[in-house]
Amino acid sequence: MLEVRNLEVVYDDVMLVLRGVSLSVPPGAIVALLGANGAGKTTLLRALSGLLDVHDGEITKGTVTLEGEPIHHLKPAQIVRRGLSQVMEGRRILAELTVEENLRVGGHTARESHLDRVYGLFPVLAERRRSVSGYLSGGEQQMLAVGRALMAGPAYLLLDEPSLGLAPALVAQIRDLIVEINQQGTTVLLVEQNATMALSIAAHGYVMETGSIVMDKPSADLLADEDIKEFYLGLGAEGAARSFREVKHYKRRKRWLS
Repeated sequence: MLEVRNLEVVYDDVMLVLRGVSLSVPPGAIVALLGANGAGKTTLLRALSGLLDVHDGEITKGTVTLEGEPIHHLKPAQIVRRGLSQVMEGRRILAELTVEENLRVGGHTARESHLDRVYGLFPVLAERRRSVSGYLSGGEQQMLAVGRALMAGPAYLLLDEPSLGLAPALVAQIRDLIVEINQQGTTVLLVEQNATMALSIAAHGYVMETGSIVMDKPSADLLADEDIKEFYLGLGAEGAARSFREVKHYKRRKRWLS
């Protein structure tokens, strides 16, 4: 179990970004974390994977535990060795290295090679193993970023906006790959603005706004929630898609802010 309890994060000693965040990711599950830009989703992932220091961030309150053991005080490499890996937003591949060199970098903390598993999941990477990564398409680079994280053999995988900037057909492909990775035994925390995609494969979902969790329900309940439909799925109260004009001038407050 990956658990976050009452987490607070401050940047530059003054900017409070996370405000008492709590969530749980059970073993074997896919859990979705939804929220608009600036809600604090990426900051939460940085706290889980030990990357706050790089951005002058600090956990000032709360705990992060993995299988009952606290990890919020550990360095990133130690957290990876405990079984948690992150795929960062924007892919962050090493563009001048080949596909296989990128993958081997991702596996440098692992005790055994997971290259066969990655190539089995992503045959296109096997075909292009000697290609320079910077010349891959956007979808192929996203697959490489996910494959690189899997090279560490994580029990828990954090995915930050894996569908960002991809065409609809590629989004569907990434969704199916996430399901397959999960079925192979890897637990997934999926951070997404594409709420429809995320909730279609997750068992449970959390909604974050302004650094706090404002809703926490099974995915089916979130998909049926009127606020989620209107503010995250772009649907009106009767399920009809809203136009840009309607959304721009829509004034009703979300119930959790009332």
